[in-house]
Amino acid sequence: MDTPIVDQSYVVRYGTTRILGEFSARGLAPLPRGASVIVRGERGHEWGTVLSAASQQTRTYLGASDEHGRIIRLANDDDEANRDKAITFEKEAFAGCLAQIRERNLQMQLVDVEQVIGGERLVYYYVAEQRIDFRDLVKSLAKVFQTRIEMRQIGIRDEAKLLADYGDCGQPVCCNTFLREMPPVSMKMAKLQKATLDPSKISGRCGRLKCCLRYEYDTYEESRKELPPVGATVVTKQGTGKIVGQELLARKLMIAYEGQRHIMTDERDILTVVSTKSTKPSQPPADKRDGGEAGVAPDPQRREDRPRDNRPREDRPRDDRPRGDRPSRTEQSRPDGPRNEGSRPNSNPSPPDSPSDPA
Repeated sequence: MDTPIVDQSYVVRYGTTRILGEFSARGLAPLPRGASVIVRGERGHEWGTVLSAASQQTRTYLGASDEHGRIIRLANDDDEANRDKAITFEKEAFAGCLAQIRERNLQMQLVDVEQVIGGERLVYYYVAEQRIDFRDLVKSLAKVFQTRIEMRQIGIRDEAKLLADYGDCGQPVCCNTFLREMPPVSMKMAKLQKATLDPSKISGRCGRLKCCLRYEYDTYEESRKELPPVGATVVTKQGTGKIVGQELLARKLMIAYEGQRHIMTDERDILTVVSTKSTKPSQPPADKRDGGEAGVAPDPQRREDRPRDNRPREDRPRDDRPRGDRPSRTEQSRPDGPRNEGSRPNSNPSPPDSPSDPA
């Protein structure tokens, strides 16, 4: 019985960086998972591996609705031989490029090289801290290898994706198997999951925090929001106590009762949450403790406490002294009255008369 020929699209992983894409297979028999195929995409003919049949769910996961190319055929013996030749050629191309980088003293680290199986181009992957002018290098490599040269700068995590094999868990590293994007991971995620804070134990092959710290973070964060926070006062069958710790996955709370008793209590045994705030009194600002307002120096005699003269303006006593002899408002407000100018020390006293000066 002949195998039916159908037009179907498949999700294929291809390339050294394990790119995922949807490829159409017109005029081919149904392809099983794990089948080795030759695909034609934007970079040319490449070796790929079928993962699954394409669907709306896979398109949503990939975040693209357009097909990357077409599946040409199942890989045969000739393709296997061409692949082995490409691997050997990649070693020569890597050594040749590394020698020219050292000759030109370029501040870049060569990580890997990939030859598209059809021979259309060579792709070099490198790490650099700053922008590199490699135009002369590309021209020289294109002249030596007689093919199109592409230089692609990658990050530290991408370097581990290309070179790393297994993680501390004994499984292949996530970035080299199923992760498409590598979102940032913070130390807050490790603290919330009560993981060890030793950098050597929570860092991956790339030297950064492990990507797996993010996998369960949303579950921990959801449980943390649902449980009473640390510092809250609660009432249980044992009495009134204060929460001093949380076990998020078990949904249990460590409660401190009177008499320094610490009991691990299930969430369902909490009768009432009295207060969710810490009982530590908050201290007012320093200027408010001194009796003044924020940003204003305290006044020993506030304006409203000073005696007011309610007499009409024309009945108030007038100061007949000349304006220059009147004390200023600042001097009038001093409790000891205006300062005597004669008693003010002279900050710049004149030097005494020299004996040589004429009388």
